[in-house]
Amino acid sequence: MHFRPLHDRVVVRRIEAEEKTSGGIIIPDTAKEKPQEGEVVAVGPGARDDAGRLVELSVKAGDRVLFGKWSGTEVKIAGEDLLIMKESDILGVVETQAQLKQAA
Repeated sequence: MHFRPLHDRVVVRRIEAEEKTSGGIIIPDTAKEKPQEGEVVAVGPGARDDAGRLVELSVKAGDRVLFGKWSGTEVKIAGEDLLIMKESDILGVVETQAQLKQAA
């Protein structure tokens, strides 16, 4: 099944957090918090401005993003747990050093 979000909505797959702390302590499942980092799976075409023009989204499929702890709606699509949220719920895009060097 393929899912296409509408308007300024974004589909995000959570990226699982590390199971150990930097000191080597293993975190049990009951103490883990939901990850606030994810990968964009799909994006809608964009929102309309006051003049009716389509404004494209700033994120694209494949981007790693940070989002708020309570952002989005959890859904299960084709057996996979995903989040659907508005672009405004995304706090920012995580860029690697290689991506920053390419942009320069």
